[in-house]
Amino acid sequence: MSNTLQQLSNEMASLVEGAAESVVRVDARRRIPATGIAWSENLIITAHHVVESDDDISIGLPDGERVDAELVGRDARNDLALLRADASLQPASFAAADGLRVGNLALALGRPRHNIKASLGIVSGLVSPGYSRRRRQHKRGASHRPGMARRHRGRRAKWQRQIMRDIGGLGPVLAGGAIQSDLTMYPGFSGGPLVGADGAVHGMTTSGFGGGFGVAIPIAALSSSVAALQEHGAIRSGYLGIGVQPAQLPHSVAESLQQDTGLLVVSVEAGSPAAEAGMLVGDTLIALAGERLEDVDQLQWLLAHLDVGTEVLSRYVRGGVVSEGRVAIGEK
Repeated sequence: MSNTLQQLSNEMASLVEGAAESVVRVDARRRIPATGIAWSENLIITAHHVVESDDDISIGLPDGERVDAELVGRDARNDLALLRADASLQPASFAAADGLRVGNLALALGRPRHNIKASLGIVSGLVSPGYSRRRRQHKRGASHRPGMARRHRGRRAKWQRQIMRDIGGLGPVLAGGAIQSDLTMYPGFSGGPLVGADGAVHGMTTSGFGGGFGVAIPIAALSSSVAALQEHGAIRSGYLGIGVQPAQLPHSVAESLQQDTGLLVVSVEAGSPAAEAGMLVGDTLIALAGERLEDVDQLQWLLAHLDVGTEVLSRYVRGGVVSEGRVAIGEK
C-alpha cells in the first residue's frame, strides 16, 4: 500500500515538473503577481482581472528571466487576457477535448513568485455550454394552467437562486462552460493551468467570479476567445440598442405561447439596429433567432453568440398581438 501511494505521489510531482515549464509569472497589478500559461511561443493567457493596466506588464519566465509583454486583448466574459511577449516560450500541452469527469483528480499550478506551486483537488462539477438552454427547457416545462402562474413564478425564482448557489454565481462563464473543483486557489494562482492526470492542461483557473469555488475556464472556450482576440483584438459582441426588463405577458398570449414572460422594451436608441428594424418602446420581445426570451440574461447570452452583421427573426407582442420582424445584429 505504501509503495502505491509513493508511486502516485512521485507521478503527481512529475506532472507538476512537466507542466511547470509552460507556467509563467504575470506582473500586471499592484498586489501579488499572478500566473499565466504559455499558449504559443510568444503568446500567454492569464486572467483578465489580474491585468489592472494595459501597460507596464512583465512576465517572469521559469528560468528566472524577466521580459516585457503587451496586451493583445481581453475577454471579460471568460476572465481571459491575451498577452504577447518577446520570448521563446514552451507552449503548454493542452487537452484535445474535455476529458475530465466529476470525481477526477486535478492539479492547479501557480507561479506567483519564482518557484512553481501546486494545489490538488477533485473535479466537483462541470457546467456545460448548454446549461442556459437546459435552464430554459426547465422553465418551459412548468404548467401554464390558469391560476398557477404566480405559484410557478415563485418556484422558478427559487430554482434559479438555487442554480446560482450550485454554480457559485458563474453567470458570465455559462456561455463557454466551467469546470468546478474543490482545490484551494492560493493568492496569485489566477490565470494558471488546471492539469489533469493525463498531464494536459484542461482549463485556466480563476478566482475572478467569486462564489468560494475553484473554477476553471475550459480549453474550448479559451481557444475560441484567443482566436477572436488574435483576429480582432477584442471580443465582438452583438448589439440591438434597446433597454429591456422582464414583463408578464397578457394571459391569452401566455396561454397560446406556453410562455409567461417576455422582455418589455423600455428604450430604443436612435439609429440602432432595433430602431432601423422598427422596434418600439412598449413592444415585448418573446423570441430572437428562434430562442425564447424570458429574462435579460438570455438576451445577453444570445447577443454574445450571434454573428455580428447577420439578420435574424424577432418575435414580439405589440398591442396584445404577436408579430414578427427581422433585425440585423450590430456590433457593440
